Amino acid sequence: MKFIGSPNFDHSQPPRVGVLITNLGTPEAPEKGALRRYLGQFLWDPRVVEIPRLLWWLILHGIILRLRPSRSAAAYRQIWTDRGSPLMVNTQDQALALRRHLQARHGDRVLVEFAMRYGQPDIASTVQGMLDRGVDKLVVLPLYPQYSGPTTGSTFDALAADLGRRRWVPQLRFVAQYHDHPAYIEALAQSILAYRKVHGSADKLVFSYHGEPRRCLDLGDPYFCQCHKTTRLVVEHLGLAEDAYLTTFQSRFGKAEWLQPYTDATLKSLPGSGVKSVQVICPGFSADCLETLEEIGVENRDYFLQAGGERYEYIPCLNSDAEHITALAAVLEDNLQGWLEDRRNPDATQARAKALGAAR
Repeated sequence: MKFIGSPNFDHSQPPRVGVLITNLGTPEAPEKGALRRYLGQFLWDPRVVEIPRLLWWLILHGIILRLRPSRSAAAYRQIWTDRGSPLMVNTQDQALALRRHLQARHGDRVLVEFAMRYGQPDIASTVQGMLDRGVDKLVVLPLYPQYSGPTTGSTFDALAADLGRRRWVPQLRFVAQYHDHPAYIEALAQSILAYRKVHGSADKLVFSYHGEPRRCLDLGDPYFCQCHKTTRLVVEHLGLAEDAYLTTFQSRFGKAEWLQPYTDATLKSLPGSGVKSVQVICPGFSADCLETLEEIGVENRDYFLQAGGERYEYIPCLNSDAEHITALAAVLEDNLQGWLEDRRNPDATQARAKALGAAR
């Protein structure tokens, strides 16, 4: 193994605490080639698809990457913006807002960056840039409130693989979940109240979370339980009646059983039971993306209305709203404790280093 270092390090740099937020990733363009590259990296991750590698390679390259990129590109074109992919735009805005928030409190001792698990900017090059700028303590916050192996676990895998190649590893804190953090629950509840203040309520409030194979739950993944806890805490905060809300799971693919109830099947069935209006929120997503804007905002809306529903509304993700940034900052502050009290003098450090023969 070839170990990598930080050749740009300078002893005159003040020690800094790094904050790295991450999200899933996005193709570079709503085009077949870009989708093929993105899906090839994403779907090859053994955390995402737990099928024997040889068999899965044949399925992935022989079938899925021949058919799915065109369909996915068409879906992405529906939501693409002048600034690019909504997930990329929202994550950039979150990183900028967090940087301003934390530096207003702690100055430039805190360095905030973002990276994507798949695609660009990647975790390895982002971490390298942070270490080159003097980061010796690193907090990593994957923007998945509820822990799941295919998301949070996979992010840790990528981070560990990168750090495992480094000559020097920074002090590390990894935030595995924040599904029940009071500030996060407050931000969700306030977003629902703000939406309903303008648009009114609906017969049902549907909490739709990204799905995962039922097998993950059976093998010990806490995601299903954490999703239900998030719903429960928000519902308690809002004081909703038992029959006023539902928790469902979206975005399944393949023939295996996934977490239930399924969002699409639920929305198709609700009008038949007398539910004529719904509002859908996706608390497992920190930023609007294909799965919220197209799948929930368009596809599932059509299912509900075609089944006889009369009013369907999607409550946007928290994105870079001030309440969300405050909540994420609160999660980070919990994990920054004790790390912002370093009183080392960079000039004295550089002088001592040069006396020992350092070039800078």
